[in-house]
Amino acid sequence: MLGYIARRFLNFVLLVLIASSMGYLLASVALSPRGNYEAANPPIPKESIDAVLNRGNVNDEVPFTTRYVKWAGNVLQGDFGEDLEQNRVNEEFSRRVWVSLRLLLLGTLLGATIGVIIGVVSAVRQYQFFDRSTSLFAYFILSTPVFLLAILLKFLGIKFNDAIGTTFFFTQGEYTPGYEGSAFGRFGDRLQHLILPTLSIALGSISFYSRYQRNTMLDVLSSDHLRTARAKGLTKRQALFKHGLRVAISPMATFFAYGFGLLIAGAAFTETIYGWYGMGQWFISAVAKNDINSVSAVVTFTAVLVLFSGFLADVILAILDPRVRSRA
Repeated sequence: MLGYIARRFLNFVLLVLIASSMGYLLASVALSPRGNYEAANPPIPKESIDAVLNRGNVNDEVPFTTRYVKWAGNVLQGDFGEDLEQNRVNEEFSRRVWVSLRLLLLGTLLGATIGVIIGVVSAVRQYQFFDRSTSLFAYFILSTPVFLLAILLKFLGIKFNDAIGTTFFFTQGEYTPGYEGSAFGRFGDRLQHLILPTLSIALGSISFYSRYQRNTMLDVLSSDHLRTARAKGLTKRQALFKHGLRVAISPMATFFAYGFGLLIAGAAFTETIYGWYGMGQWFISAVAKNDINSVSAVVTFTAVLVLFSGFLADVILAILDPRVRSRA
């Protein structure tokens, strides 16, 4: 088991190195920091432009291999360099990463937990009212683009606030600027700002996981081993929880890991719409500014999250499935 985990971890490290390197390559090819200065009026001397680009290690006239070796060496030491405004990328990274993680982790946990529960109950109560209503709701959410869902929730939040005559749902920012109150009051303020963005992410996850879990659970309910458990005298509930649920949840581990990447993509829209200055919003603004180092930092962050989720999924699958442990 420990050998299996070690091999999967080494695989995770290797894939992170490849993904972050490819991200830097694509950013260097697609973005043109020099264009930010060449269009200036009055014109900026070429020597001044080169000096700025060399300081950030983004001068397109320097061979790519030279720039990559310098960038990779700095990243291995935990340094993502400077942006085009000569600010340290690490400082912006450390501020924004926790903003995104609050949304992503909370949205993921809510989405996965509620989605799995709904999927299991829907399968057990197939074609009953609960199954049909949750299926209809899930298909509606899945057919709605993430940005449209975020805007719709924001609109409904504003209408709800107008109806009750006070602000319950905050629709802009992470917290109320200048808010002065107790620690509990500040926590409540941040929580109110968190509700709508989290729902924007969680609703899609709930719908996604519930549909997949329902189909998986239906396969398990009609399986031979569950019928054998019932024939041995176990009640339907005992057979379901002791033998069925564990088998049905196992495939969700891998599904959860790689569905995480979709959440990160959706978070970029959610952060922009709700004014949360997280990694997704930073990526969009960095691309607009042709900021290679900032884009590379966000790509590395995304690669670490997605691939580490895959690593955890492999470990969880090994714990849940004895066949994986025996092969390990």
